[in-house]
Amino acid sequence: MNDTTGMPASAVVLGGDSELAAAVLAKLAKRRLERVVLAGRNEEALARRGAELSALGVKDVRTVHFDATDHERHDGLASELASELGDIDLVLVATGALGRTGSDELTGAEVARSIDTNFTGPAAALVGFARVLRRQGHGTLAVFSSVAAVRVRRANFVYGSAKAGLDGFCQGLQDELAHARAGVRLMIIRPGFVHTKMTAGMAPQPFATEADVVADAVVRGLETSAELVVVPAALGPLSVLMRLVPRALWRRLPS
Repeated sequence: MNDTTGMPASAVVLGGDSELAAAVLAKLAKRRLERVVLAGRNEEALARRGAELSALGVKDVRTVHFDATDHERHDGLASELASELGDIDLVLVATGALGRTGSDELTGAEVARSIDTNFTGPAAALVGFARVLRRQGHGTLAVFSSVAAVRVRRANFVYGSAKAGLDGFCQGLQDELAHARAGVRLMIIRPGFVHTKMTAGMAPQPFATEADVVADAVVRGLETSAELVVVPAALGPLSVLMRLVPRALWRRLPS
């Protein structure tokens, strides 16, 4: 169970090879994290992440195959991991892929895959894990959304719209969990541009930051029971302004 500071002893990470997730887990390993399941598709990358956590002192690190698009598997996986770990204090959802952007280059299959990877799959998995946490009576769901979800830009409209869908889904799930008073909370994490392998080769956006900075903000969010974490913090008020820009002007802004 999470301690009084919100720090978990056990965690499941969906998208276990994510650099952002790895940075968060490295911070939690210095606190009280003891048991971790890294779930993802790349077995070699998961093994490397697992070795890093073991070197940081996490006692029990396991890996398991997880494909966000395999919707039929999500409920069963959530129940299986709950049985293996006993209790799950934290479920960190870090799945996602940018994909291509220009509409003249995209295929229908690519659009469907991006939406499934960034929205439909994570949302389906969240339902299964939320059910498990409600059954045990405690736990935190932490989900990586994006500032791109606040208002979709033409430069990454497929990715942005998928993240907007996931963000909206999480807001609704937050309300449902609060109404049920099940002892389960959900934290939405909206980073801006972060220097990772996923953004390698891209021109940095304003307020670009590092994975370690994002991880610090996530840990603070766990400590304060935050429902929303925006990184860097300056993007919070900017996000409000983004919603107010007239659409005709929004279309003219640099992509």
